[in-house]
Amino acid sequence: MFEKIDVDGAGAHPLYRFLRNKAKGVLGTETIQWNFTKFLINRMGEVAARFSPSAEPADLEKHIEKLL
Repeated sequence: MFEKIDVDGAGAHPLYRFLRNKAKGVLGTETIQWNFTKFLINRMGEVAARFSPSAEPADLEKHIEKLL
């Protein structure tokens, strides 16, 4: 995706509606608080995990290795 899209609200892009629904945030919220929220998707196209914007890429390494 190379154009600006909405990730929350009624006009949210279908991809982000799917991601938000499958991987809830803190306290079960669906909203994406900041644009660096990360989602890890497995080979079957299922959401395996959701990470906060403050998560560093290195923090995802063990989760990615588990999926390989």
